[in-house]
Amino acid sequence: MSKFIVSAGGSGGHLFPAQALAQEFIKRGHSVQLMTDGRANDFAADFPAEKVHVIPSATPNFRRPIKALEAGISILQGIAKSRRILKKEDPDAVIGFGGYPTFPPLIAATLRGIPTILHEQNAVLGRANRATARFADIIALSFDCTKYADKFEDKCTVTGNPVREVVHEMAEVPYPAIDPDGPINVLVTGGSHGARVFSDMLPGAMMNIPDELRQRIRLVQQCREEDLKRVTAVYAETRLNVELAPFFKDLPRRISRSHLVICRSGASTIFELARIGRPGVYVPLPGSLDQDQLHNAKNMVDVGGGVILEQGTLSPHLLAKELTIILSDPEKLKNMAANAKKLSLHDAVQKLASVAEQAANEEE
Repeated sequence: MSKFIVSAGGSGGHLFPAQALAQEFIKRGHSVQLMTDGRANDFAADFPAEKVHVIPSATPNFRRPIKALEAGISILQGIAKSRRILKKEDPDAVIGFGGYPTFPPLIAATLRGIPTILHEQNAVLGRANRATARFADIIALSFDCTKYADKFEDKCTVTGNPVREVVHEMAEVPYPAIDPDGPINVLVTGGSHGARVFSDMLPGAMMNIPDELRQRIRLVQQCREEDLKRVTAVYAETRLNVELAPFFKDLPRRISRSHLVICRSGASTIFELARIGRPGVYVPLPGSLDQDQLHNAKNMVDVGGGVILEQGTLSPHLLAKELTIILSDPEKLKNMAANAKKLSLHDAVQKLASVAEQAANEEE
């Protein structure tokens, strides 16, 4: 039996694949601990770890020197705390899932000579991961083609992006049939904290969809707490069958019931839709220097599993036009659902666990 420490930032995008790996480790008889940052309260309760260690970290803002200095101090504190924990726990390997919260544990592991694996979920090797990659022994990639990874190709391997066990369970649910006059289930999700653009755009878009089609739509939408009141009021005018909530704990189950998902294109979202096999209208998060969500979504579009609408040019009218075209063509929706599965590596978690086991065993 080996002991693994998994390091992940406190967002769902990092913690969900880390959780899947931890579940696989436990199945194989290993012990698992988690290193994360202070944001993990919403998700860490479900993480199957013997211990959870909260590590100081921060994302440097180099355009603001004082903030960059403060972040640097937090990272140094995180490295120091990580070294103390690693000395006490003596793990066989440390696996990081990206972002600046992964930086201190992986650097500390490198300083102690512990094997390290860095997992990149996105189709772009992120800035924090590019800084960490030079110290990692192995870099596990989710996509066959990952921007900026070529510099480290001698230590890269493609494993895919692990998804949680419940996602694998929902992958067995067939795509729901659409009767000519029957309901059409549309799910809207904006990541672990929601996306305001959907609250701003969807109600107006629904008003511009033809009445006959709109009456068939059963809408389930994630909506930020502060937006709930105003969005509810607007939807009341559309007479639409709608359910709004700030967060859905059973999101994979809701994905499986959907005919179409409107969403951001973080890696976890992309691979959960790919594994379950549901078509997506992707609105990548704008403003990112690396445009990782746009690159993720392009991979799904390339296999025919979705369409991209960029937020900078999006309007309720354009969204209504696109939704009307897609939702009026059940055969197209069904084909998109089947195509989405082409992007899924169903054994991603097994591949990543085996890579970690090999790294741990080679050290012995």
